[in-house]
This record gives sequence, C-alpha cells and structure tokens, in this order.
Amino acid sequence: MSQGNRCVSVQADQARACTVREALDRVGGKWSIGILIAASQGPIRFTELERQVEGISRRMLTLTLRNLERDGLLHRRVHPTVPPRVEYTATPMARELYESLVALTRWAERHREGISAARAAYDREHGAPVG
Repeated sequence: MSQGNRCVSVQADQARACTVREALDRVGGKWSIGILIAASQGPIRFTELERQVEGISRRMLTLTLRNLERDGLLHRRVHPTVPPRVEYTATPMARELYESLVALTRWAERHREGISAARAAYDREHGAPVG
C-alpha cells in the first residue's frame, strides 16, 4: 500500500489518530521543514527553494511541494507570463507552524554534535547499524 493510502483500511475510531500521524509525517518530513520555513517568509519561487533547501533534488522538491499543496500547507500561484512564473506561499495553517518548525530546527542545530557523538559511541558499543 502506498504511503498516501496506508490509513485507508483502519477502523473509524482509528481514523483520527491516522490523520494526525499523516499530518506529522508530512510536516516533519526530511524536506518539508525547510520548504515551509522558506515559504513562510513570503512568496518564493521554485528555483529559490531549490537553492535554499540544501541537497534536495528537483524531483523531490516537486513532489514535496505538490504534497504540501495537497495538504493545504502551501498555495501555488502561477503568473501568466512567458515563461510562467510560479510562486509558493505558506497558508495560514502552515504559518501557524512556523515558530515550532524554527524551534525544532534550532534544537537540531544545537544538539547536532551531541547526537553525532552518541551515535558513534553506540555504534562502537553495539557494532555499526545494518543499513
């Protein structure tokens, strides 16, 4: 079953939890945080996002933008120019997340070295993880 449909077969009483899990998966995704932070600053073009979100491929950026738009977190505006100019803007729902996403990003930056050291120590003690 695809990631987008994994909750289709759950019982009605589990549907709410499933929706919450899907929403957290989306906003906590590897690329979503950077995109949402950038788009919360105002309209941003695809190429600007590509430069700002380090390491993302064009394909992954396209897919992530499409999913965030589908979930109501981004608004896509196409300007009728040649070539078409497309801008993405965070919706009010996404802007509500902004401070939390920035705080999470800052936490990760503050603890990056500690996490790396803990992983190295764990790997020394338990052997390298099987990838």
